[in-house]
Amino acid sequence: MLVTFTSSTSGEILMFSEMARRLFEIIGKTGSARGVFTKEQLPDAIEKLRQAVAAEKADPDSPEAEELDDENDHVDLAQRAHPFIELLESTRKEDGYVMWHAANDF
Repeated sequence: MLVTFTSSTSGEILMFSEMARRLFEIIGKTGSARGVFTKEQLPDAIEKLRQAVAAEKADPDSPEAEELDDENDHVDLAQRAHPFIELLESTRKEDGYVMWHAANDF
């Protein structure tokens, strides 16, 4: 299943629900079929994702990194999260919000 993220100030990105779920776990959001990152929530979400990427780079042999590799054919979190972080960051700079929608909860 795909999840579509649409920024109020820039474009949109599509992501497989498995990766979106992983990113939402890092951020502390639930994977409902529809939702929003408000402008107030964006800085915290960006920071949590950047910290998770940095932690994985610091310890690429961690169980979390190995689990992610197994699930995503050896593509690390930084590669998967980068477009999403960039979307959140550019939206934050313009005081916007990011909405998402999917066919079902993920």
